[in-house]
Amino acid sequence: MQRNSKSVPPQSKRGSIVLIGMMGVGKSTVGRRLAARLGLAFVDADEEIEKAAGMTITEMFERYGEGYFRDGERRVIARLLDDEPKVIATGGGAFMQEDTRALILDQATAIWLDADIDTLVDRVSRREGRPLLKGKDPRVVLTELAAVRNPVYSLAPIHVKSIAAPHEVAVESILEKLAAWQ
Repeated sequence: MQRNSKSVPPQSKRGSIVLIGMMGVGKSTVGRRLAARLGLAFVDADEEIEKAAGMTITEMFERYGEGYFRDGERRVIARLLDDEPKVIATGGGAFMQEDTRALILDQATAIWLDADIDTLVDRVSRREGRPLLKGKDPRVVLTELAAVRNPVYSLAPIHVKSIAAPHEVAVESILEKLAAWQ
């Protein structure tokens, strides 16, 4: 029996829902809409990291390096997962960190939001403040990152393709896959 996407319970099998994937895939935008549909709070992990550190992610990378940022990221995500169920959008590299990935897979439902390189390049060109792209060709960087990251992202139990369409299409796909997975 197929379940209507509106019948999805207001939390996943394992508490929070964590969106993972490449920068520019739409984790924050899709996450906000998904949370609204499920009646859950939405949290952008990058925004929470910046609040906790009192500086931007770019500043953290420049002043202290990626290791410092990743440690703070892991601690913030752990705190978010200990709280009430919610939809959490993570930064593109969060799931690449073994400790952070283990935490997410153990305590939440990870959803890999995926998109092709053309879509990602188009989307990242609309926003500044991405340290890994600073002074570089986004297509080259994203292609190289995808080659390394996609096999790790594939460890998420749910995989949703985000296409060059309104974000609501991705939200509907997530709701359908969550209902089938439950």
